[in-house]
Amino acid sequence: MNTIKNQIQLIGHLGADPEVKQFEGGKTKASFTMATSDSYVNQKGEKIQNTQWHNIIVWGPQTKIVENYLKKGSEVAIQGKLTYRNYDDKEGNKKYLTEIILSEILLMEKKSN
Repeated sequence: MNTIKNQIQLIGHLGADPEVKQFEGGKTKASFTMATSDSYVNQKGEKIQNTQWHNIIVWGPQTKIVENYLKKGSEVAIQGKLTYRNYDDKEGNKKYLTEIILSEILLMEKKSN
C-alpha cells in the first residue's frame, strides 16, 4: 500500500502554454494548468458540465518534455503527488495553493502523418 499513498492520476487538457523557469545551479521548473471535466444529467434532464482546474509543477528532466511537446489544449495523462502551500500576497493576505508535483506524464495526442 505504500506505493499508492498520496498519488493522483488525471487526464485532461492544458489551459495555457507551459511556463518554464531556469534557476541558479541548473534546476529547471515547468508549470501549467490542466482542466479535467465530467458531466451528469440533473433532475430536469439537463446535461451539466463540471470542470476542475489543477496546477501542475514539473522539476528536472521532464521539464524538457513539457517545454518541447506541450501547448495550450494538449491532452495529457499525469501522475503525481498532491501538495499544499501558502504565502502572503503584497497586501498581506494569506493565499493557499493546491498543486500536483508531476512524477509521470503521458502525451495523449495522436501523431499526424
